[in-house]
Amino acid sequence: MSSSDIFIGETIGTAILILLGGGVVAAVTLKASKARNAGWLAIAFGWGFAVMTAVYIAGPLSGAHLNPAVTLALAIKDGGWSDVPVYFAGELLGAMIGATLVWIAYYGQFQAHLTDREIVGGPDTQAPAAKSVEAREKGAGPVLGIFSTGPEIKHSVQNLATEIIGTFVLLLAILTQGLNDAGNGLGVLGGLITALVVASIGLSLGGPTGYAINPARDLGPRIVHALLPLPNKGGSDWSYSWIPVVGPLIGGALAAGIYNLAFA
Repeated sequence: MSSSDIFIGETIGTAILILLGGGVVAAVTLKASKARNAGWLAIAFGWGFAVMTAVYIAGPLSGAHLNPAVTLALAIKDGGWSDVPVYFAGELLGAMIGATLVWIAYYGQFQAHLTDREIVGGPDTQAPAAKSVEAREKGAGPVLGIFSTGPEIKHSVQNLATEIIGTFVLLLAILTQGLNDAGNGLGVLGGLITALVVASIGLSLGGPTGYAINPARDLGPRIVHALLPLPNKGGSDWSYSWIPVVGPLIGGALAAGIYNLAFA
């Protein structure tokens, strides 16, 4: 496949992934959404279905990596590094496009949510979100979780370990059963199985950090959150942002190493 096919496929596929994955979080989170408070089960399966949809769309063009950790693991497994920058670029751009589309689709709900005094605080409320301006600008804003992940308890070592473990499970599952005939991405059956694995990771390991397990999925939308003209949006929590990038890359590399030692 050509570099242009890879870039286009990864951009479109990752945009669909984030549109549907971020969309389910928006649906559950935002005021005036019909799905508000649907819960973690809806989010976990929503992300799983998002992966399945994106894989089937992007697979014919790029092999549907959709995740720099997948790209890195496949490069370590096969020794093919020449297309890695193209994959990374398409994944990051696609994630940013997908996050922007979530904002457009839920524009009215974002506005209602972020102007509600019970949510963002104000002079007539003692809502938990009513922190100092400085605190809101430095930490995670009230809708950051729609765009990127964050820990329930901030502990860098534990948070990093959680992301490494979750991504390790994802990549080991992909490498052992999900590759297409060309070996460069998920096959048809692999796409379905991987979607179920993502849902399983969300249900079992998503509680501590929100399970990024994908550097582009977290970094691209976090950048979009920082750039969008959202009222009272608060900070993008850049002090945490390295963990959902570094952790999944380490987890993917470890999975590829174990695969080469035990399965190849």
